[in-house]
Amino acid sequence: MRGDGFLFILRPPLQPFHSLNQVSRSTMRPPTRRTFLAAIASAFAAASSWLAGAARAQTKPRDEPPGPPASRRRRPADGDYPLPAELAAFGLLSIIAGRPANRSITLSALSKENAEAYIEYGTAPGKYENKSDLLPLHANEPAEFTLAELQPDTAYFYRLQLRKSPAIDFTPNPESRFHTQRAPASTFTFTLQGDSHPERPQMSHPDLYARTLLGAAAAAPDFHICIGDDFSIEKLRAWTADTIAARYLLQRPFLALVGAPLFLLNGNHEQASLFNYNQKGRPHDAAVWAQTARNRLFPMPAPDAFYTGNSQQLKPIGFLRDYYAFTWGDALFIILDNYWHSPVQVDTRLPAEGEVLTQENDKPKSRDWWEITIGDQQYQWLKKTLADSQAAFKFVFAHHVMGTGRGGIEQSELYEWGGKNKRGDSEFKTKRPHWDLPIHDLMVKHGVNIFFQGHDHLFARQQRDGIVYQELPMPADHGYVAYNQERYPAGTKLPNSGYLQVTVSPQQVKVDYVRVYLPRDENDKQKTGDIAHTYTLQPKP
Repeated sequence: MRGDGFLFILRPPLQPFHSLNQVSRSTMRPPTRRTFLAAIASAFAAASSWLAGAARAQTKPRDEPPGPPASRRRRPADGDYPLPAELAAFGLLSIIAGRPANRSITLSALSKENAEAYIEYGTAPGKYENKSDLLPLHANEPAEFTLAELQPDTAYFYRLQLRKSPAIDFTPNPESRFHTQRAPASTFTFTLQGDSHPERPQMSHPDLYARTLLGAAAAAPDFHICIGDDFSIEKLRAWTADTIAARYLLQRPFLALVGAPLFLLNGNHEQASLFNYNQKGRPHDAAVWAQTARNRLFPMPAPDAFYTGNSQQLKPIGFLRDYYAFTWGDALFIILDNYWHSPVQVDTRLPAEGEVLTQENDKPKSRDWWEITIGDQQYQWLKKTLADSQAAFKFVFAHHVMGTGRGGIEQSELYEWGGKNKRGDSEFKTKRPHWDLPIHDLMVKHGVNIFFQGHDHLFARQQRDGIVYQELPMPADHGYVAYNQERYPAGTKLPNSGYLQVTVSPQQVKVDYVRVYLPRDENDKQKTGDIAHTYTLQPKP
């Protein structure tokens, strides 16, 4: 730590996670609870060490606030969602990886203070044969480093070298890793989280969220997927480009804890939707500001030689980067968007000037659910992407079956997803005359293995026609509730909180629900790292 007092990001130390990854891949089981917790403890301890160094470098040492430990403090009020004190370094400089491909990756760095930096990287730990260009880091503005001409199916190790004026020397950030596109017949892991909802004090605690993300990092995933409702804007007192961007800035230091490349989905509470965009005034502005902040602060894919997806551009956003697909190892990944292609309100709406929304008035009282749609363009792209893929495993992701409502397979029989209305009458051919099949039937035809969704705030696993409908648990619900479980009459239902760890090998897919608790809530029956549910799937004929 240099005497100028600039504190840079600390990622969880590489070696424990790297070792954990080797264990999990050799045994096809998740890390043991002991090694899992050791990795989390190592990250917290290392962060504390960096923070102590920063304090010594400051002219005026920063005192810790009085009171009980962070895990025993009351959940902060809405608008106050701080990192645990031990991880405050992540809030001063965050690095978000995105757009991983066969020969490239993008690293987005954001500093709280003006600085300059470059990335050094190589194929062995501690050995950096390559170096990026030197880029300025303007305070609170992301700078993207694109590392190109990489080797396919290769692990890379990198660190950011940072210099803050008037320092002469650069200071290295701790080493991190990423992996380029896996070759067929490879084994790899990815992780997922459900709705994080940091704006809801009753179901989201920052300390628990940090523990969940550090737990996901312990799996050394190739990437991490957020299913939506992570950047909700309805409760903002004022809507401006800055206040909406602040929702995305709040998440950056938390999601940086994972270390792996991120893929984001829009949820209903992001309010990034075609319906809002087509309105006048505040709803239009909010939709533009939300999608612009997302794409500026998190490097998401647009169509190129590696990713397929939405080629549409909207003024002044540009590429929406809302739906896209890619192949990794033996698996096809398809990200769908529920909101940017429906001309009608899909779920919750934004309040009018001076209006207070309630559960009774934030959704249409009556509507034709056939008007809710993913759109012709996205449907035809989905159809082609599924038909063209030869992958052994196929995964589809969306915030929810219809982008609204509750339930999994129960909703999958309805409207453009299943072809029937709520009376059970088949109306698909008249309501979608240019579509070949309802979305569910299209996925059945092309051998989709799992459809992942969020929105309902619990863990639920169901199956219909050979497709697993997997509802994702919340990562930070300190009440450990299974919300809306009555809307899942069939299947396995479990309470929050935690994350899903998915291991893909040529022979099978293994899904583990890893539970995470605040330390005060652990006991002999519930401990962080417990595997609450696990299942495997084989390739379809």
